[in-house]
Amino acid sequence: MDNMAYMDSQRRNSEEYEALCKRCGKCCGLETDPCVNLKKDISGNYYCAVYESRLGRQVTVSGRIFTCVEIREVVRKGLPNGGCGYGR
Repeated sequence: MDNMAYMDSQRRNSEEYEALCKRCGKCCGLETDPCVNLKKDISGNYYCAVYESRLGRQVTVSGRIFTCVEIREVVRKGLPNGGCGYGR
């Protein structure tokens, strides 16, 4: 597989993985101390206001600094809730 085909495959895999998200907000701290970038849309779904640049240093509503990581890292430590789409 050439480099371009590999990159396309990685992009598709990432998009499929991200599509599993149910937009509950729990992995972003909704039930405890949410990230300041966690927003709610008119449908009641949560999203990250800075999604494309989210990784790295962020802050919670209470002012706690944390490092935002890809959802794969969160899932490795345990699912944020029993109904999480990544549990499949």
